[in-house]
Amino acid sequence: MSTASVTRPRSRTGTPEPRSPRLGWRLRFAALSLIWGFSFLLIKVGTQGYAPFQVTLGRLVFGTAVLAVAMAVRRERLPRGPRTWAHLTVAAFLLNALPFSLFAYAELTIPSTLAGICNATSPLWGMALSLVALSEDRPTRLRVAGLGIGFLGVLTVLGAWQGFSGLDAKGTALALLASFSYPVGWIYVRRTLAGSSHSNLSLTGAQLLLATVQLAVVTPLFTTLPTHVVALPLLAVAALGALGTGLAVLIQYGLVAEVGPTTAQMVTYFIPVIATAAGVALLDESLRWSTPVGAAIVLAGAALTQARSKR
Repeated sequence: MSTASVTRPRSRTGTPEPRSPRLGWRLRFAALSLIWGFSFLLIKVGTQGYAPFQVTLGRLVFGTAVLAVAMAVRRERLPRGPRTWAHLTVAAFLLNALPFSLFAYAELTIPSTLAGICNATSPLWGMALSLVALSEDRPTRLRVAGLGIGFLGVLTVLGAWQGFSGLDAKGTALALLASFSYPVGWIYVRRTLAGSSHSNLSLTGAQLLLATVQLAVVTPLFTTLPTHVVALPLLAVAALGALGTGLAVLIQYGLVAEVGPTTAQMVTYFIPVIATAAGVALLDESLRWSTPVGAAIVLAGAALTQARSKR
């Protein structure tokens, strides 16, 4: 759900992939915001009929299928080389298998609105980690202030002044750990796969395939086959994978190619708003005043952490 710091999509020859003129980028931006915003609702519905690992596995199967079709249409091939596949295996775990599973388990006990807001903390974790792991990211007063403001917003969402009363600590911790996993994965990818001659579509297709294999191995060990098929949760899982994972990645790459990664990543700030609205309107989830106020503070802090020096 959280956007990655991807570079402009490139073809196998290393040249920028052609830009898509079919829909205006603002419409695609809005579509991506809606798709990822509703993903947390779909996770919640999916876990009402299936185990969290089963939801994640189904999501990855449908998402991989969409990317496989896209690769076939564009005549893309899977990347080659054991080194690349080894790095992609780690990336698949950090960016897909782990966070997808953590969010699914988290939503067993926390509302989808809170999960969506926890997802918005990903830029805060990313900024904190990049200051340590990436030498090109230098701390500035504005970015450090954004980090502090963002985590103040997290405490507001969680109701720290009330001693976190009424909060499921385990579910919230799982959701925050999921959001933390994304920037760890992004930094790993930047260090190991940056400058690859393979296209982003090829790399991501392989990454989702590997994540699917990982879940296919784990799921039978911790779950049992459902005794009957529950239609609505199954449809939710299918939509989560085909739209929230497969199609969303394709839209994101198109946006990065057309308007650049900075503008494309702004979708992060719309996701919790849509997730909250969807959870309240469609799932009748309760909403305390501290949730939207804290979310606004989190987003303000996250925006400041993305500020760059004008040098």
